[in-house]
Amino acid sequence: MTGLLWFAICFAVLALVLLYRVIKGPSVVDRAVAADSVDILTDMALILYALYTGRSVYLDIALVTAILGFVGSVMVAKYLEGGLNE
Repeated sequence: MTGLLWFAICFAVLALVLLYRVIKGPSVVDRAVAADSVDILTDMALILYALYTGRSVYLDIALVTAILGFVGSVMVAKYLEGGLNE
């Protein structure tokens, strides 16, 4: 295995570890930060796996999940600020 695949596996494992913080987070803010971190690590794992396999479909999936993760983070921030019902 090359270094790209090892890093992709490490990013995926770290994302799984962060899922614990998403589920058991002491506050909503901790859960939101952990969910955003899981999104970033998953995207990085997908990008590295796309480079390893040479298939661009994984780049498309990473781009879509990154956009959805950003929109989700903005929505959570607006909700926590109290401005979602405007």
